[in-house]
Amino acid sequence: MHALAQLRELEMEFPEQLTVVSVHSPKFAREKYTDSVRDAVLRYGIEHPVVNDRSMRLWKEYAVRAWPTLVFIDPENRVIGRHEGEIRPEMAKQLLREMIAEFDTQGLLDHRSLRFSRESAPEALMAFPGKVAVDETANRLAVSDSGHHRILVMDFAGKIQQVIGTGEAGWSDGSFTEARFQRPQGVALFGDSLYVADTENHLIRRVNLKTQRVETIAGTGEQAGMVSAPRSGAAREVALSSPWDLACLDNRLFIAMAGTHQLHVYYLDREMIEPFAGTGHEGLVDGEGSEAWFAQPNGLSIQNEQTLYVADSETSAVRAVSLVGEPMVTTLIGTGLFDFGDVDGVGDEALLQHVQGVCVVDDLVYLADTYNNKVKVLNPHTREVRSFAGSGIAGLQDGAPGIAQFNEPGGLVAAHDKLYVADTNNNAIRVISLDTGNVETLHISMP
Repeated sequence: MHALAQLRELEMEFPEQLTVVSVHSPKFAREKYTDSVRDAVLRYGIEHPVVNDRSMRLWKEYAVRAWPTLVFIDPENRVIGRHEGEIRPEMAKQLLREMIAEFDTQGLLDHRSLRFSRESAPEALMAFPGKVAVDETANRLAVSDSGHHRILVMDFAGKIQQVIGTGEAGWSDGSFTEARFQRPQGVALFGDSLYVADTENHLIRRVNLKTQRVETIAGTGEQAGMVSAPRSGAAREVALSSPWDLACLDNRLFIAMAGTHQLHVYYLDREMIEPFAGTGHEGLVDGEGSEAWFAQPNGLSIQNEQTLYVADSETSAVRAVSLVGEPMVTTLIGTGLFDFGDVDGVGDEALLQHVQGVCVVDDLVYLADTYNNKVKVLNPHTREVRSFAGSGIAGLQDGAPGIAQFNEPGGLVAAHDKLYVADTNNNAIRVISLDTGNVETLHISMP
């Protein structure tokens, strides 16, 4: 997901010389389905062709070993280079300039742009919602309307109160009708402040719901790892990488920094930011915060000011991080980068598939088990996981827990004895009764 922005930059730099074709070679079982790939293409606004290599045939033929891998092919269809992992755009631009100059000298390049017929996402009031946040006392439900590059604030009946952002992708502060975001994900409400993980801009934004103004409070707008920048310090001077979710506790804003496989903390009173847990290596390693490994953390939830629960998506794991004293990381569910499935059970017997959301209610942790199209519930004391709602079949259907259908739910929060779920690929907010597990679809309307 992080390489897409880099590819877009290259496509814009060389519109007549470069053609990008993405080959999707799946890791998770859910990713093999062409419908899932199609949803991802629409969700991320990919405009170049995408091949679903569901049997890993091209992966093997091109001897690929890592996600992502760039393969350079010359005008005579010969492989002339490869790069494993993400690449700095400036490095890629220099390589391409040298290649283009050589091929032009040989008269091999045809500078006519290739044109493709691109499918557009269906028109909807909300497109690919990622995360949700609530404020029960203020009757507020905030939703990251990621596909429309904006935030929606509504009441619990679904009536929209505020639209934050122009709906055009970009980065600009200002009034609600001037501000621009780039596929925002995590949202956190704290009084009249709404914090936003502006994921593809690699920024943290703050929204003043009273004055209706948006400001950038953390990040440089460049992706960490692609530029030289400090890892900690004044928040506007530290480069971030795909911040995906947020959780607020007093003067601390915790950030799931998916792009660097870490958790960060932003100090609201000092406007400083620093890593909180995770070395930056991708994997599943417990221990002290400075030694632990995560893998694209996607969801956060805090319990009793003492424990931060983390949906660690690429390991299909749920992690617990202590907030008292030095952070300690413990794995509750999950065993490794390539261990996943749909199995209820206790401890290492239980299997999830790319879990992206967590929500603490009393002493239980509810999970958006994204690629299993289910909501599950975890007892953190016994480590028992059981299915709570969803048949596992991708679709949109209300009703009893075993009948209801979701399509890659991404985030969830609790209010008024109900769970509010961002059902991403259904472009919907679903409401689950915590008493019965019965599922309904929230009817969202403009004022």
